[in-house]
Amino acid sequence: MHPHGALLASADSYARYVLKPTSDDRFGGHPTMAFAYGLGGLLLFPFRFGASTVLLDRYTPEGLIQTIEQHHVTIVSCTPTTYRILMRQFPDLKQRVQSLRLAVSAGETLPASTYTAWTNATGVEILDGLGSTEMLHIFISGRAGHTRPGATGQVVPGYEAMIVDENMRQLPDGTAGLLAVRGPTGCRYLGLPERQKEYVRDGWNIPGDVYVRDSEGFFHYQCRNDDLIICGGYNIAGPEVESVLLQHPAVMEAAVVASPEELHGYVPKAFVVLNKTHVPSEDLKRQLQQFVKEEIAPYKYPRKIDFVTELPKTNTGKIRRSELRRLELQYAQG
Repeated sequence: MHPHGALLASADSYARYVLKPTSDDRFGGHPTMAFAYGLGGLLLFPFRFGASTVLLDRYTPEGLIQTIEQHHVTIVSCTPTTYRILMRQFPDLKQRVQSLRLAVSAGETLPASTYTAWTNATGVEILDGLGSTEMLHIFISGRAGHTRPGATGQVVPGYEAMIVDENMRQLPDGTAGLLAVRGPTGCRYLGLPERQKEYVRDGWNIPGDVYVRDSEGFFHYQCRNDDLIICGGYNIAGPEVESVLLQHPAVMEAAVVASPEELHGYVPKAFVVLNKTHVPSEDLKRQLQQFVKEEIAPYKYPRKIDFVTELPKTNTGKIRRSELRRLELQYAQG
């Protein structure tokens, strides 16, 4: 549940201080207004600041690009996957998105490679953001002129955030732990008291994300609390491995989850969607494994790789890793 005041609060915190919209802006993108990301970016924010919205009847990469180009969209909201698709599908991308002044990314963590490639290709800055349905919209975000590759960003004005352990003890900078946040919006479940107790503890909202805060106040995403893979006593964050795989020229999309294995308990398994320029092979699997070993700690490489044509996603474009984990457990159990 969200009171009416929360709708105004999300506009007067994130939108006002991060996007800084004026009546000259035109908002666009593909998140549906039935979800919090689209509700804010395509309805609440332009409504609050007297700007315009350009809606897609149905999302396709070509349709999105045409909308940006023909209607001079200035602020676009997408997922990281969409930005990667646009870069690989449109060689004249910079010319076609020249009306943009900001690109917003949410729904999935924004890999440093995607951030850098998009900025280099278009000259348009991507503002990564972390929000949740329970909190209504984004509460940690990059800001124009003050973003860093691989960092989600800093706390949005009006909110507070800290990193805590399972007992709600605050952890020092540089230490991974659960993100806790509070501010003008917050979680209120309807008729679900146990879910409420789990999400809100001591007045702090616990979205379930594992983060590291650095000494300058930038928050660096590690994984979802349930995305942590315990492999032979080592903690491996699936999204970190995904971020490396996405840097390989053969990879379009990747999801890394825990796969049951007799010796180690669980091992990282990668589900990979290839670019059209590459075909699945055992040799390519070995190349990808070696690529990960060379980029991060070798023990984090995916012991198993499956090439797939697509990944399961929610209606907002978020990869459903829980579905992949469930299938792995079912397969292991026979």
